[in-house]
Amino acid sequence: MIEVKNLTKRYGSHLAVDNLSFTVEEGQIYGFLGPNGAGKSTTMNIMTGYLGATEGQVLMNGHDILKEPEKAKKCIGYLPELPPLYMEMTVSEYLQFAAELKKIPKNEIEKQIKDVIRLTMLEEVKERLIQNLSKGYRQRVGLAQAILGFPEIIILDEPTVGLDPKQIIEIRELIRSLAKNHTVILSSHILAEVREVCDHIMIIAEGKLVASDTPDNLENLMSGQGQIEIEARGNKAAVEELLKSVEGVASAEYQEETEGIVKVMITEKSQTEKNQTDKNQKDIRENLFFAFADRKIPLLTLKQNKSSLEEIFLELTQNGMRKVNGQKDNKEGKKS
Repeated sequence: MIEVKNLTKRYGSHLAVDNLSFTVEEGQIYGFLGPNGAGKSTTMNIMTGYLGATEGQVLMNGHDILKEPEKAKKCIGYLPELPPLYMEMTVSEYLQFAAELKKIPKNEIEKQIKDVIRLTMLEEVKERLIQNLSKGYRQRVGLAQAILGFPEIIILDEPTVGLDPKQIIEIRELIRSLAKNHTVILSSHILAEVREVCDHIMIIAEGKLVASDTPDNLENLMSGQGQIEIEARGNKAAVEELLKSVEGVASAEYQEETEGIVKVMITEKSQTEKNQTDKNQKDIRENLFFAFADRKIPLLTLKQNKSSLEEIFLELTQNGMRKVNGQKDNKEGKKS
């Protein structure tokens, strides 16, 4: 569907996008995340043909966005962060104008405009001037323009920015409905929104792709070695002895014992430390539950801790890039 290959964009000495490569599959909603200045909007502008790349290639259904711009752009509907609206037009006039620019066949224009107005819930304001509309309705008009022509790929840059909570929910529902027949890529600073809407997340930092996976897989992978929090009624010595015998426990950090309750943060063994040949290996929580039950030590809390999407985002865009840059410095130091 979309192939981005070794994409690089320089503004003078500033490297905005750094050898970026990824593939977008058909029929999913992709979330494009990154801090301000990470290169998200630049990448989207190159993907849609608004900007040229310094190096690299973008293919839309096999069409190069620079070499075959007309064929490639027919596959794309694009909503920039600031929708390109003509304030002196009515909603209907603007969509008629956009349909003609997109070279939609004349006999289909009226029906398509009706369809996108219905989809974006603009019936009540279709004959009003765009300059008299609220921020939420203007955003919907921009979205209607992106959907017009019903392209296979819809790219949305901050589609809910500046909207109130009710409008955000409505736009989310619309994006979900679009995914039934389109591939959707959206960028957002609202992590909860990405977690709620997207099937796949790509995180970019300093122009590089630092993660690409489903939200659930990212949370599992970034949690690294699993953290299990337990509270048991008993004494520390008994709990400590018990945990030494539980399969899968790498280490245990004991907190202060209060009123006969021992709190422990357990780190389970990593996948490389576990027996990979044992396909029937139990979840460590099962091992802990039965071990405490056998010793008749009441287990009051058994909770698995996972990294939130916010924590993953901060880890990858701050600490992760520091590590990458540190590795670069080390390599350059060795070469010199």
